[in-house]
Amino acid sequence: MKQMLVATSLLLSLPTLADVTNNGVNYPVPADKFDMRHWKITIPSDINQDGRVDEIEGVAMMSYSHSDFFYLDSQGHLVFEVHNKAITTKNSKNARSELRQMARGANFAIGTHDPLNNWALSSHPEAESFSTIGGKLEATLKVNHVSLHAKYPNKYPAYSVVVGQIHAEKDNDQIKAKTGFGHGNEPIKIFYKKFPNHKMGSVFWNYERNLAKDDPNREDIAYPVWGNTWENDADPGQAGIALGESFSYQIEVNGTTMSLTFETDRHDTVTYEIDLSKGIDDKDSPTGYAKDAFYFKAGAYGQCSVQDSHPIWGPGCEGTGDFAVDKLNGDYNSVTFTELKLNGQ
Repeated sequence: MKQMLVATSLLLSLPTLADVTNNGVNYPVPADKFDMRHWKITIPSDINQDGRVDEIEGVAMMSYSHSDFFYLDSQGHLVFEVHNKAITTKNSKNARSELRQMARGANFAIGTHDPLNNWALSSHPEAESFSTIGGKLEATLKVNHVSLHAKYPNKYPAYSVVVGQIHAEKDNDQIKAKTGFGHGNEPIKIFYKKFPNHKMGSVFWNYERNLAKDDPNREDIAYPVWGNTWENDADPGQAGIALGESFSYQIEVNGTTMSLTFETDRHDTVTYEIDLSKGIDDKDSPTGYAKDAFYFKAGAYGQCSVQDSHPIWGPGCEGTGDFAVDKLNGDYNSVTFTELKLNGQ
């Protein structure tokens, strides 16, 4: 029988909130209130100075908290905060304090990119080899703050944060084989966006056409929930969602169908349903995401990058890189989750 190795963490040396500030006193951490067994947290820091963004997972998630980026508030709710200018993951210009689904839990004998650490649609020819076919992510949250200052305020990502995603696995072998899969795109990203001079913000979601990075048709298509999408810079008024106003989303994938439900007290429930094994329009791959591998994400993925050169993704938002300074200046994002469930857990 193959020996199964159980590791405690990729970064056991990273300090917890108790280690840093509380002199060993055992204060509550996110895992005390939320099931963290199948999540990895990425925070916008490099505490161990290895030149890479810090990521914590496995058994270490049961005791991990960070006083700036990932913690429980006084009500026991889960807070994610991230400033605009910070160390990022390899393939992104945007900083994040965000959870990434890890189906393997603490079983590090399963690789990050292995099928058993991801899930697939029923259309995948090897669907039975994945951790599950389909999945569900449920969340109730409020956005407390979005970044205030952008050099190019008309670029779509300005003043916005992503609070939930399905991300496809990047697979270089599939890309080289030109299978139409493995590009690492996102069939859904849930946005909250609010202009500084508006009373209300908007909630919408984007579908990214599943095409190669250099394909000019590889674009995000925005779908409204409450208020406007990112193409519309008008004040949404009472049709929108205020900072601090609670709303819920549910992403459920059964077979090849992604069903979305958005709920809040002031507005009607909004639902969507699409078949992810088919292209969303005539510019998309005709087979959509049929043979990709997936994982869920949730938290605060800041979209107000300090980069300014990209025609779409470079809003040139302000930031010093010092979290305390940037928070004081309003150059950060803050999101609080009151509920977060992965596959019903």
